[in-house]
Amino acid sequence: METEVYDYRYPVKGAYVWRPYGVKIRRLVESYIRFVHDETNHQEVLFPVFIPYEFLAKESEHIRGFESEVFWVSKGGAGEERLVLRPTSETAIMPMFKLWIKDHTDLPFKVYQIVSVFRAETKATRPMIRLREISMFKEAHTAHANREDAERQVKEAVEIYRKILDYLGIPYLISQRPEWDKFAGAVYTIAFDTVMPDGKTMQIGTVHYLGTNFSRVFDVKYLTPNGDWEYVHTTSYGISERVIAAMIAIHGDDKGLALPPNVAPIQVVVVPIMYKGSEEAVLRETKAIQEELTASGVRVKVDDRIDRTPGWKYNYWEMMGVPLRIEIGPRDIENRQVVFARRDTLEKYVTPRDELVETTKELLRRINDDLRESSWSLLRSMTTKVTTIEEARRRLNEGGVVEVPWSGDNNCGMTIQQLLDADALGVPLDEDASRDIGDLRDLACSDKQANYWLRISRRY
Repeated sequence: METEVYDYRYPVKGAYVWRPYGVKIRRLVESYIRFVHDETNHQEVLFPVFIPYEFLAKESEHIRGFESEVFWVSKGGAGEERLVLRPTSETAIMPMFKLWIKDHTDLPFKVYQIVSVFRAETKATRPMIRLREISMFKEAHTAHANREDAERQVKEAVEIYRKILDYLGIPYLISQRPEWDKFAGAVYTIAFDTVMPDGKTMQIGTVHYLGTNFSRVFDVKYLTPNGDWEYVHTTSYGISERVIAAMIAIHGDDKGLALPPNVAPIQVVVVPIMYKGSEEAVLRETKAIQEELTASGVRVKVDDRIDRTPGWKYNYWEMMGVPLRIEIGPRDIENRQVVFARRDTLEKYVTPRDELVETTKELLRRINDDLRESSWSLLRSMTTKVTTIEEARRRLNEGGVVEVPWSGDNNCGMTIQQLLDADALGVPLDEDASRDIGDLRDLACSDKQANYWLRISRRY
């Protein structure tokens, strides 16, 4: 709470308050999410929070997947109601797709929204991670003429999420979820997971190919060029404030936040170092630095409070995660220089005053890159292939992800989970993931040839 991002003291379980600094971080993240969807021809929409019970109940597999997590609205004023607060929006959007999509020229049809969704979470809730109101849920929904085009969209969605997570410096594993853990109503689900500092994994994004499962239920058809009516193939994909939780946890340290410059509300803080008789000159130079950086597009703040020492200010802004600090005092003015201090490494640099803007932008770029690279290095070090139950247990107890041999049989996969007291993330889909399984046997079913590596972890 000291970083003024989020307050968990709101008196409703699983509902939290975003404070002003946190909202600024969130808006910068949302802005980039909107950018990558807009540039790929998604249209932003805004749907009501209420879903008629009859809509949710239409898709039987979907309601079985969400029924235990639904908040029900049974009364409105003095009257009876049969509504649910959306846990996700497939069943809300499909009836509207039926109205909007008529002809093959309407396809592909791609929309997204950033909204609240609600899950009646009965487990222990965690700020930004396990919520009853997920207040920054970006969900995209698309409709296509056939499976081929829908699966092309799945690939595009994966690339969109890669861009978002790379922008935030979050490392990720991409896996196809096993059949028993796919999204309710999906043909298959692809998930992004990251490893948190405690060694557990957290799902930070999902992409679903839904086939015609929802379009058949809601009768969403289009007229083909041949004059026939066909059901559309649909996809959906979601990402939430979990990405902010992951970013904070992965990059932060004992001093506090360490925000990537891309989404830091304040990218540079300028701290004037003033002695008696130098105040006017130092403040004049500080203002000039602020104006130059602002004009170049840098988000900058001057901390000219007179009731706080420079040392206190250094600690405060390090806690708040400001990526770069500039110190300017009488000697620096005399020598026509500025002193930079990086938040991530705490390194200091002295640079000529006339190279202020160039050096600032270069350091911010380098901080973004270094945060991303160091987090990827840690993820790779915590992902290991193992071939025995004993080694898998030992590695899982240390934290991280193990990849174990799996035949592809669902019963064997669920047995692997039970033997390891962990969860299956799925089959690796990362570009650099090894597909070579060799002549190995299924970890749980030794009578079966292994055909895949199966990722296993303990997760949030």
